[in-house]
Amino acid sequence: MERNHEVTKHQLLLDRNGELREPGWSRKQNQVYKRCMVKAPAWRIKEWDYYLVLSDQFAGAFTISDDGYIGLQSVSLLTFGEEPWEHTETVLNTFPMGKLKLPEHSSAGVTEYADKRLQMSFTAGEGVRHLKCSFKNFCDGKPFSCDITLEQPPMDSMVIATPWPKKHAFYYNQKINCMRASGYMEYDGKRYEFDPAKDFGTLDWGRGVWTYDNTWYWGSGNCDLDGNSFGFNIGYGFGDTGAATENVIFYNGKVHKLEDIEFHIPESSYTDPWKFTSSDGRFEMDFIPILDRAAKLDFKVLISDQHQVFGRMSGTAVLDDGTEIKVKDMMCFAEKVHNRY
Repeated sequence: MERNHEVTKHQLLLDRNGELREPGWSRKQNQVYKRCMVKAPAWRIKEWDYYLVLSDQFAGAFTISDDGYIGLQSVSLLTFGEEPWEHTETVLNTFPMGKLKLPEHSSAGVTEYADKRLQMSFTAGEGVRHLKCSFKNFCDGKPFSCDITLEQPPMDSMVIATPWPKKHAFYYNQKINCMRASGYMEYDGKRYEFDPAKDFGTLDWGRGVWTYDNTWYWGSGNCDLDGNSFGFNIGYGFGDTGAATENVIFYNGKVHKLEDIEFHIPESSYTDPWKFTSSDGRFEMDFIPILDRAAKLDFKVLISDQHQVFGRMSGTAVLDDGTEIKVKDMMCFAEKVHNRY
């Protein structure tokens, strides 16, 4: 199978043995995930919807997840002014194992979570996504709320089906970039308004069965360039990417496929300048960090060490037809995450 194999056939994701039918990438969810076809135990199945809505000065991140023996429902508020600030609040659930009933397809349905403190829902409809959240005692005893709309006209996405050498382990993931954002977030008497002319949302939709110990690299961003939507998704380190990488450029609703990307993270500090280089020369960027959203959990058996770094990117991306796209001070993020769970 060639590198960066594109899956174009509409089919079930898994075969009767619970293995991927066709590893590779696609522009939409051509392969259909069905939880009942997963052969691994329920406590190993991981399902999540993660939205990041990013403006030049602030951002919100929202996660509803069912990771088998643990559920993590989280909200982050970030600001990028003179004194960058972030707060992430997470509700943990033990052994959800499918009880949240996350949708098996990203294009329709409701992903939701509710308890006495947190009510959050993601609704996918025709050409639009709606995010709502109410979080009591989010930070310093004060509540957080949001009501955000993301426009999703007909557009390509990045979908990847990645195996591991371990039996029944796979990763099925979709990134939808360049969804223009409107609506607001509210916290501590301040209202954060999104402007669809320049602000965007991204969806990270994932279903799968992982191996125990993984380190991955992921970067994503969107911006408006004189009325044209531009975005990117880059990453590696997760599963066997021999069939395809997840590296793409988005431009006006179309995907442009990239080869390998390397993150050059300084050993001195995550907040020192980074570089990104590409094996095909089509993604060459400098990255100036503003805020490291770092989080570390160590429960011996369960370990998570995360550095999601927000900052400004400048450089050149090259479309499939050779057109060069120049970006300067584009707000985005890049991360390195090590998980054992």
